[in-house]
Amino acid sequence: MSSSPQPCGVLLFFLVVLCASFNSSATGIEANQSAWLSVDAAQASARKIPETMFGISFEEINHAGAGGLWAELVSNRGFEAGGESIPSNIYPWSILGDESLLIVSTDRSSCFERNKVALRMEVLCDNEGPIICPAEGVGIYNPGYWGMNIEQQKTYRVLMYVRSSESVNITVSFTGSNGARTLATSNIVSSDVSNWTMIEVLLEAAGSDPNSRLQLMTTRKGVIWFDQVSAMPLDTFKGHGFRQDLFQMLADLRPRFIRFPGGSYVEGEWLRNSFQWKVTVGPWEERPGHFNDVWQYWTDDGLGLFEFLQLAEDLGSLPIWVFNTGISLNDQIDTTRILPFVQEILDGIEFARGDPNSTWGYVRAAMGHPEPFNLRHVAIGNQDCGKTNYHGNYLKFYSAIKNAYPDINVISNCDASSTPLDHPADFYDFHVYGDANYVFASARNFDRTARLGPKAFVSEYAVTGKDAGNGNLLAALAQAGLLVGLERNSDAVEMASNAPLFVNVNDRRFNPDAIVFDSSKVYGTPSYWMQTFFKESNGAMLLNSTLGAKTSASLAASAILWKSSDDGRQYLRIKVVNFGSSTVNLKITIDNLDSNLIQAIGSTQTVLKSSSLMDENSFKEPHKVIPVQSPLKAAGKSMAVLLYPHTFTSFDLLTLLTMSQAI
Repeated sequence: MSSSPQPCGVLLFFLVVLCASFNSSATGIEANQSAWLSVDAAQASARKIPETMFGISFEEINHAGAGGLWAELVSNRGFEAGGESIPSNIYPWSILGDESLLIVSTDRSSCFERNKVALRMEVLCDNEGPIICPAEGVGIYNPGYWGMNIEQQKTYRVLMYVRSSESVNITVSFTGSNGARTLATSNIVSSDVSNWTMIEVLLEAAGSDPNSRLQLMTTRKGVIWFDQVSAMPLDTFKGHGFRQDLFQMLADLRPRFIRFPGGSYVEGEWLRNSFQWKVTVGPWEERPGHFNDVWQYWTDDGLGLFEFLQLAEDLGSLPIWVFNTGISLNDQIDTTRILPFVQEILDGIEFARGDPNSTWGYVRAAMGHPEPFNLRHVAIGNQDCGKTNYHGNYLKFYSAIKNAYPDINVISNCDASSTPLDHPADFYDFHVYGDANYVFASARNFDRTARLGPKAFVSEYAVTGKDAGNGNLLAALAQAGLLVGLERNSDAVEMASNAPLFVNVNDRRFNPDAIVFDSSKVYGTPSYWMQTFFKESNGAMLLNSTLGAKTSASLAASAILWKSSDDGRQYLRIKVVNFGSSTVNLKITIDNLDSNLIQAIGSTQTVLKSSSLMDENSFKEPHKVIPVQSPLKAAGKSMAVLLYPHTFTSFDLLTLLTMSQAI
């Protein structure tokens, strides 16, 4: 579906490949090739690309959220990661000081009903008497997610719940990884914490260290209970909890939608560990968290349904909520017992869209967002088509949602690219995974798809296996070819997004990923940079194009007319992927456009390439494979250009077209 209409209209493009077969290969062109590309700028052949064509797909995988986009620094902040039983594993919390001077355990004494486990610290030494504490004290520390990034002159809010039958004097500090260097510190002195008490401390860092840790120390004898210990930088995006540099990487793609929270994460290995939205909303300290059993790590659910909806709003993107259908990877609910699950989703939609006076709209408003979120798309399940109960469960969800919210677009898991669906849907989900040649060839998947009925949502695509590495140029070029094909078939495809989106280098569960990060650094893989070539395509006009060559299986091209949001000018963009191993002499001609309307000054050429197909970016060389822009001095109706082997090129011709001429 469209979001707000764009003022720019455009023209349609149709790619004709003249060869009889499409045996694409990264080494498919053995000798220098001559090719031609004809672009028709006539209004009659133009077609508007959907406003929502290109977006992003977020899954809680690779610590994308916990220890990533969600800026919480403390890992296992509620001591719940070891499970509800006690004694429990409090990893990664550890003891500081001589173990003979304190006893650390867990009990179920927390004041929070949904997360009862608390940490009990019994200190056996004192600042006087027979057993003297060390001057620095004894206590516990948390290293966060492979180190906390503490930066000089930045301020961090530390919150915790504390209880003790005696007065307390607790030193709260950020230190280097071995505790030797103190970056920020403050003392908590309280004479009465006999009941659970929330304590807040603001720490301004006097130094920087990307591998810092949080320490809680004391020199007083007694028993102190801790629960829900949180540390967050104050400078998250708009104060909404998103790590600034990772958020900016998303914003720079200008995604028109965000699909969340997965992925297999939605399903869970078992239903008991699936994403259940109701326990992810409300005050953060009351959220129990859950074990992400598909990707094998704990999440405190700080990044819950509310935060995902807020993220979409902050990005200016439409939210697409993927919810569980009573089906996990290993168990499922029979359709005769699915109605409670259906009601959960209706309640979730009310949480997102309901009036502040409604039951769940009130909860949303209490969290600081009285206005409804713009939820217009939901996906019923993830990769569940073919599972025993999916069809019956789907129909129950579909009927209930459409009866209550007829304007919501419902996405089915079942493929309709070659065979019509046997059930109602507004869109259908389609995933593309495989080696580089397969993904590049998938550009033609929708060439023969019927233009009637539900359109495709290509919610996950990626080159995988040995071709992918950790995200290389080969994968980016194959995916560029796919996106050119999807753009060309945008009358059959409504949306497309790469997956996975993020990876913390300390926990690679899936390769490749678009954005790589650790506690302090981030870079985009070549596939990330490839996606920047398509961010102007949303709502642009697709121009009819014809590509010809003696051997064209390794070429893919499209043309659009788009308006820059920066300077308000109209550009004609021609994108060409040379997936082959030889240089191509390409002759470009643009018909039905006055040559006086093309301006050489202001026209550019942007190329994604590298010296090797397997080249990757890294923290050491984050810009090894990135687009390079240069002036296009030969811009005109007729251009002879060179396409070097294994490149993705965008030619942006500045035009003097007015809006009325472009529409």
